[in-house]
Amino acid sequence: MSLLPAPLYEQIEKSIPIACVDFVPLRRTSTIEVGLIERESPFGVVWCHLGGRILRGETVAQALRRHAVDTLDVELDLPADPQPDYVYQWFPPAVAPNDGTPHGDDPRKQAIGLSFIVEMVGEPRPRNEALGFDYFALDSLPQPLWPGTEYLVRTMLERRRGASADATGR
Repeated sequence: MSLLPAPLYEQIEKSIPIACVDFVPLRRTSTIEVGLIERESPFGVVWCHLGGRILRGETVAQALRRHAVDTLDVELDLPADPQPDYVYQWFPPAVAPNDGTPHGDDPRKQAIGLSFIVEMVGEPRPRNEALGFDYFALDSLPQPLWPGTEYLVRTMLERRRGASADATGR
């Protein structure tokens, strides 16, 4: 897995969609809580989900694990071939769809986010891009959020609840 020189990667970001993994740690207490990081962004300091691009030669599971270690120094409890809870698209304003397609805002690039709800193993220690980390109940998500993060989190949890209800027949 080689990293591209920054100028070349910036040109690629402006030219084609980037395959990414996005993930949200889940914690069950008396309620369901989601883990978010606080980070610098094109929108200032915001709270958002975790993730990033998938490198050439890297599996989805390897990308999820790499981003978890790089950002929070934790392992993830994943199957060998994890499948996304949702596929969410991110667009810069100049190419964002205006046909009602749900999408997040990312002025840097267009990305296809394979999005996961995950369980972490270990105590998170924010580092690198993460200025902070915390868990939040859905009715008290922090502000400001990266534009699109709230939709992503709520959609994944709704789909997860729907799949659980379908599996139990309730």
